[in-house]
Amino acid sequence: MQNPHDLSTMLADLAVESLIEEVSLTPKPGLVDMIDQGSHNDLTYSLMVDSAKSLHTTFYNMAMVAYNEGPSQFLREKIGEIGREGERRMFQVTKGVNTHKGAIWSLGLLTAAAAIHKGQFDEIALCYTAGEIAQYEDRFIPHQVTNGIKAIQKYGVHGAKAEAQQAFPHIRKFSLPVFKATLNTFDENTAKLYAFLALMANLDDTCLLHRGGLEGLQYAKQFARRILNTGDFHELRRMNEQFKERNLSPGGSADLLAATIYLYKISQLTFSTEEVYVTIN
Repeated sequence: MQNPHDLSTMLADLAVESLIEEVSLTPKPGLVDMIDQGSHNDLTYSLMVDSAKSLHTTFYNMAMVAYNEGPSQFLREKIGEIGREGERRMFQVTKGVNTHKGAIWSLGLLTAAAAIHKGQFDEIALCYTAGEIAQYEDRFIPHQVTNGIKAIQKYGVHGAKAEAQQAFPHIRKFSLPVFKATLNTFDENTAKLYAFLALMANLDDTCLLHRGGLEGLQYAKQFARRILNTGDFHELRRMNEQFKERNLSPGGSADLLAATIYLYKISQLTFSTEEVYVTIN
């Protein structure tokens, strides 16, 4: 059985790497990437990278606390407490700008699930274990009415909480199968773009709803479907310009893309009897 410290360090490393790979994916319409800020005047690429790095301790602590646990009220509330501390650290780094609050939730649950499984890293099993954890209510969450909650209430859609409680259906059904299938034909960057578009085409993204209403959401979904069907990635640049004009940002899709990348990285972990080491194809 692998050492909990080594496993937790490994998972935290991969979580941060996944967040950095998500923001580095270019071009990414409406979102921060290596070309521009998308529809986010308050964000930069370097700020997003710094934010991701600041969360290493958060993911490490979540893995450590989950290592000898199973899904439970205790674990849900413990990782919630660690996550809120991670948010405070993130906001210190970003000077109050929300960069990765949604990612702390999704990747945090998957980190806890991976620690519970202790080396048996089947992506679908991890999604379901994370979903079990998410179904417990955290009694200590401070009452907040976020933009996502407003969109959920206004449009009657599911948000990040329900996505996790349902074991990440958009990852299981769309982004992960698309990513793995396209890896057989294309390079990893192209596979990530396909996975991102698959999420945008299917997810009722509360970030898009908050910024553009139902019209903005449908516009983004249809644009994403068109590119998926044609495979013309040159259209992503035009999509980015259109999103900036409309102030659209598929932030929910970005969070789930980071989680997709993370799950794939976890699935590539290999353990020896003496130590933990990684092989990533």
